[in-house]
Amino acid sequence: MGRRSPYPEEFRNDAVALWRAAAGRRTYSAVAAAVGVTGETLRSWVRQADEQASRGQGL
Repeated sequence: MGRRSPYPEEFRNDAVALWRAAAGRRTYSAVAAAVGVTGETLRSWVRQADEQASRGQGL
């Protein structure tokens, strides 16, 4: 397991939702810059959210 994120879960969820709302019109880097994180950080959060969603559907 990785280290704990310094960003609250609500902040991460909001950033992921903002990226999804952009619907491909903005890059990870552009959305990430708007919320004050790196593009790779946002990409990681989106990937984690997708993994959690897929685990939830398997129940």
